[in-house]
Amino acid sequence: MANHFSALKRARQTEKRTLVNRANKSRLRTALRGLREAIAKGDRNAAQTSFGATVSVIDKAVQKGTIHKNTASRYKSRLSTRLKTVAAK
Repeated sequence: MANHFSALKRARQTEKRTLVNRANKSRLRTALRGLREAIAKGDRNAAQTSFGATVSVIDKAVQKGTIHKNTASRYKSRLSTRLKTVAAK
């Protein structure tokens, strides 16, 4: 355990940041899962609605530093490609 006041403070801050990061990552994964399930069902309207919400969650995760901007771009690109295949059917 930390002995110095500064080390104790850093330990407290780390606990808080861990909780925030975990919540942000969970929110992101839930949104991604929902969109992927809508795409898998082939429900075009639900998938398009979910896509907008998921892109918003992805962008917020980048703002909060949860994921890297290139990772977010890759997610959005791959999801939009999968959405287009559902829309084409």
